[in-house]
Amino acid sequence: MRTGALPFVLLLVTVTATGARPQDGPNFRGGIELVNVTAWVTDRDGRFVSGLGKDDFSVFEDGERQEVAYFSNERVPVSLGLVLDASGSMTPEKMSAARSAIDRFVHDLLGADDELFFLEFANRPRLVQEWTTDRTAISRAVARVRPSGGTAMYDAIADALPMASVGTHPKKAILVISDGNDTNSRVGVGELRQLIRKGEVLVYALGVDATRPTRTPPRVRPRLPQPTFPFPGRGTPRVWPQVGYGGWRGMAGSRVDADALRRITDDTGGRTEIVRGFGDLSGATARIADELSKQYYLGYASPHKKDGLWHDIRVEVKGRGLIVRARRGYVAS
Repeated sequence: MRTGALPFVLLLVTVTATGARPQDGPNFRGGIELVNVTAWVTDRDGRFVSGLGKDDFSVFEDGERQEVAYFSNERVPVSLGLVLDASGSMTPEKMSAARSAIDRFVHDLLGADDELFFLEFANRPRLVQEWTTDRTAISRAVARVRPSGGTAMYDAIADALPMASVGTHPKKAILVISDGNDTNSRVGVGELRQLIRKGEVLVYALGVDATRPTRTPPRVRPRLPQPTFPFPGRGTPRVWPQVGYGGWRGMAGSRVDADALRRITDDTGGRTEIVRGFGDLSGATARIADELSKQYYLGYASPHKKDGLWHDIRVEVKGRGLIVRARRGYVAS
C-alpha cells in the first residue's frame, strides 16, 4: 500500500488479552472466560462522568442483554508499548516533538506502576527496549533513534500486539507515533484491522497535521501580441485580456487521512483526534492519558462459542444526556 505522505500521526492501541506471563484481572471468573469492555462516559459538554456503578451500565451482545460479571471504576495499571517512527521523513523538528511528548507521557502522565517497552520502525520494526519500569531507560532508547528509510507502520503495530499481550497488567496499550502514511508494510490496513478485532483492543489515533494552507500567487495568462489591423471581415482589432486566477493550496504532502484512522479506531471504542500543529501535541497526549485513567472496566461471559465470527457489542448507561463510548464488537477466536 503506497500513498502520499501522512502528516504526524499518533496511534494509541489498548489491548487486553491473556499471555504467557502471569497476570491478575477480569479475564476469568470461576473458570469462565470473560469478554472485557472498556467504557468512557461523558456528558453533553464532553466532560467525563465519574461515580457510576455496575447497575448504571447495560451490556448487549448481538442485541441480547448480558449479565455484567466484573466491574471496576478505579484506575487500572497499564502495560504500554511505545512504537516510534524512525523513517527518513522524521525531520529533527518532528523527532524533537515526538521525544518531548514521549518523555512527558512516561515521566509525568503515566502511573508509577505502569510498565513499558519501546519499538522503533523504518523499513521494518525493531524492538529496542524490552519491558521495564525504568523511565530513564525508555528515554535513552528514544534519544538514540536516528531516522532513515521507509515507513512500515502497519507491520510495527502487528509485531507490537503480541508483545503487548504478555504484559503484566490486565490493560495493555501500544502508542504508535508516526509522521507518514505506510509505505513498506506487508500487512495492509484491512488485515491489521482484522488482527485488532480478534483481540480486546482499544485504539486511539491522534493525527497532528502540521500543514498550513498557503495562498498561491495569481497566475497571468500570457498576453498575445496585439494586431495592428482588423481581422479580415471582423472590424476592429480584438483585444485579448489578461486573466488572473489564484486559489488556496496545501503545503507539500497530503493531510491526515482521518477516514483511514477511524477505520482502525471506531470499532474498538477508541477515537480519532486531529490536532492542528505540533504546538497542540502536548495537550492531546495529556487528554489521552487522562482518558486512560478514567475509564470504566466491565466483563461479561459471552453466550457464544469461539466460532470465529464477529459479534456486536452495545453498552448503554443510565442518565439523560450521558454518552458512552465502548468497543463495537469482537471476533470470537
